[in-house]
Amino acid sequence: MKKSIPALLLSFVLLSWSGAVAAATVLTNRGSDTFLHLAQAWATQYHEAHPEISVDIRGCGTGTGISALINNHVDLANASRPIKIKERIAAEANGVRPMEHLVAHDALAILIHPTNPLSWLSMAALAEVYDSKGTIDDWGKFGVRVPNCPGNRIHLVGRQINSGTHDYFQEVVLGERRDFKHNMESRDVSSSEEVVDQIGHNPCAIGYIGMAFESNRVKKLKISRESGTELVEPTIENVMNRRYPISRPLFMYTNGMPQGEVKNYLGWILSDAGQCQVQKTGFAPARPVTCPAQ
Repeated sequence: MKKSIPALLLSFVLLSWSGAVAAATVLTNRGSDTFLHLAQAWATQYHEAHPEISVDIRGCGTGTGISALINNHVDLANASRPIKIKERIAAEANGVRPMEHLVAHDALAILIHPTNPLSWLSMAALAEVYDSKGTIDDWGKFGVRVPNCPGNRIHLVGRQINSGTHDYFQEVVLGERRDFKHNMESRDVSSSEEVVDQIGHNPCAIGYIGMAFESNRVKKLKISRESGTELVEPTIENVMNRRYPISRPLFMYTNGMPQGEVKNYLGWILSDAGQCQVQKTGFAPARPVTCPAQ
C-alpha cells in the first residue's frame, strides 16, 4: 500500500524523534537534600551545553542516596557527610566500589524565628539545647523573652535519621557522648524546606539547615566556638577561611572511577564553570575559583 507524502513525512519525523530519544543519555543522581538546588542548577546548566545529556535528580537524603549506590541503582550519590564504614562494607560486598569526590563546601546555619531577639550562640550552648540530657530548654536562660512563645519554651526542629545533615550535627555539635533530645516539643523533618516552614510558623523554634537555603521567614544566628570568642556568620567567605565552626564538605560518590558521560559531567562540576555555579547557589566552592561578577 502506498503512503501519501504527508504520511511519509510523519513517519520520517517519528523515526527521527525516536532515534534522538534513544541516543539521549540520562544520568541518575540521588541523595542529599542539602544541595538538591545546587545539583539541579548543575544539571540545568550542563544540559544547556550538552542537550543530549539529562540528569535525573531526586533529593531523598544522604543515606537513601548512598543506599542506591550500594545497590548499583544510581550513577551519582550526593552526600552531605562521608560514607560510613558499614556502608562501604555493604557496597563492596555487593561488588560496588564507592569513590568519593569533593564537590563543594557547606555550613550548618542555626535558625530561629525573626521575632526572637537572640543573635548568637556558642557551640557549647547549642549542644546543651539539643542534648537529651541538656539543661537548656527555656529561652529565658539566654536572657531573652520571645514574643508569642508560650512559656518561653524552646521547640527543637531537626532532620530525620537518614539525613547527612542530622549525622553531621550529631558529630560536630553533640559528639559521641551526647544524643538528640526527643520530647513533645521536638520535630524531625525530611527536608530543609520543612525546617524553614516549622520555624517560620513557630516563634519558639530553633533548627539547622545548609547555609545556602535563604528565607525571610527565619533568622540565622552567629556562632562562636567558645563563650567570649569571635561571633561568626555562616557565609561563603567564613566557610572558605574555616572561621565558621560548623562547616563541612559536600561529596558525590560513584561506583569506582567514573567513566564516559559520568566522568564528563563530574569533570564539568569540578571545572571553573561548575564551581562558579556552586558559589552562585550560595555554597562555598571545593577550591578557590575566580568567577564573573553576578
